[in-house]
Order: sequence, then C-alpha cells, then structure tokens
Amino acid sequence: MASAQYRIESMDPLLGTLLPPTDYKHVFADCSLAVAVAVKSVNDPTRQQVRVVHIPSGEVVFQTATTTPH
Repeated sequence: MASAQYRIESMDPLLGTLLPPTDYKHVFADCSLAVAVAVKSVNDPTRQQVRVVHIPSGEVVFQTATTTPH
C-alpha cells in the first residue's frame, strides 16, 4: 500500500461531505484524488484558494488561481 503523500491546504474553511468533519489535515496517497477533493471542498474554487502539497518535497502540485480584488 502506498503511503499518504499529499495534503490539502486552504486559508478558507474546507466544507463538503468528501472530508470528515473534524479531519482537515487528511492526507492522500493519490495526487488526482487529493486535487478532486480539494476543489470539491471549497464553495467557489474560482474565488477561494485551495492547494495540494506533496508532503515529502513541499512542492505545491495544484493551486486554484488567486484573484485580486478590484
């Protein structure tokens, strides 16, 4: 079994049924699954920043675009 290597991070609250309600530090073994859960765990990924980090390297492997207020 592969070890968990990807973590979801966000400054905004993570919501939804894909994450356990008290486990916002859940880690994933599969990068694609972590990205899918990350996007589904914020209300609006076009306005809220969420990222997936590869734990061993610290590399951000996915990040939603950040928008600047007008």
